[in-house]
Amino acid sequence: MDELSKNEALGDLYAMYSALLTQGQQDYFEDYYYNDLSLGEIADNRYVSRQAVYDNLRRSAKSLEKYEDKLQLLASYGQLEEGISQALASLAAGDQETAKLQLEDLLQIIRGE
Repeated sequence: MDELSKNEALGDLYAMYSALLTQGQQDYFEDYYYNDLSLGEIADNRYVSRQAVYDNLRRSAKSLEKYEDKLQLLASYGQLEEGISQALASLAAGDQETAKLQLEDLLQIIRGE
């Protein structure tokens, strides 16, 4: 996975699970990934070493990945989004029966059936 794809995936995970990180982890993550500050800039702003910033970001990323591995919220969201898109396409094509079946399948996914 290239760096851009990795950063995009981390951004998606952060959007879903940021509340599970400590406030400090959130601040470091947002400074680095959203505010585009370098490790050195963050270190200077927080009076810590660049290594401390790097370690914090690495731990935060691992935590986000661990949350997704356990909870699968982002994967479920993607599955639901895809299913809704398919149902809308079926409706746009005038195929109400297929759309109904697709929506019923989505409802079963939401219910955990």
